Amino acid sequence: MPNQFSGRPYDEAAAYASPFGAAAEQTRHDAIHLVEQGLKERRAMLAFQPVVQARMPRRAAFYEGLIRIMDPTGRIIPAGDFIGAVETMELGRKIDCLALEMGLETLAAEPGIRLSINMSARSIGYPEWLATLERGLRVDPRIGERLILEITESSAIVMPDLVTVFMQDMQERGICFALDDFGAGYTAFRYLKDFYFDIIKIDGEFIRGISDNPDNQILTQALVSIARHFDMFTVAESVETVEDARILVDMGVDCLQGYLFGAPDTQAPWHASHLQNEKLSG
Repeated sequence: MPNQFSGRPYDEAAAYASPFGAAAEQTRHDAIHLVEQGLKERRAMLAFQPVVQARMPRRAAFYEGLIRIMDPTGRIIPAGDFIGAVETMELGRKIDCLALEMGLETLAAEPGIRLSINMSARSIGYPEWLATLERGLRVDPRIGERLILEITESSAIVMPDLVTVFMQDMQERGICFALDDFGAGYTAFRYLKDFYFDIIKIDGEFIRGISDNPDNQILTQALVSIARHFDMFTVAESVETVEDARILVDMGVDCLQGYLFGAPDTQAPWHASHLQNEKLSG
């Protein structure tokens, strides 16, 4: 499952290089304006997607909470229209703050679940985000034991020293960390051994159609071996077919996430089973 931030640099000059680029740029500006207004008016919610245990796929290990921001009509603003541009903006930090706040509220209301929330490493140095985290933990320090913070490869490598110190501090309070989009091409492996990630989420680029792609099978197996070497839990993203799920189980992947098990849903999936895991028993 893609993170809420792509982390890719935005090239504004290139965007204006053609009529199509200019139209895309206008769409981006319009979307950013709608997002700014949506945040001010708190027109946002979390959509939850299950992450299931590979060998017991009827059981969710945790849920990923993905922020959804609505326009004044209630329509969800497509993330692709703005997400790449806000990564380095304060607006990106405000989105992280609201996602974390709603995630902590969900954990406080649902003591039986674990929840992962996306963030950029840039938010670690943002006072409002840190204050949001501290407020949530003051409500109930045990919430930290059920919170997973997902950081993309692209943002983690920008400030590795800050990330490692922050992770050490927070892990002492029970919080887990997941490295999102692992293998997408950003992280140098020399940094990986210095990070303290508990979970590695293998990028969906390697997972979709893996049962028919020998190259991706080799690459994914290598990523699983690397994670195992560093004693990190593995999650395969974007699992969409039974055949792909089976080969990932055989590889030893710990957990699976994707439309095969449930799409992101704004209705709490822990209240009613939305998983389609009976397919796996066939």
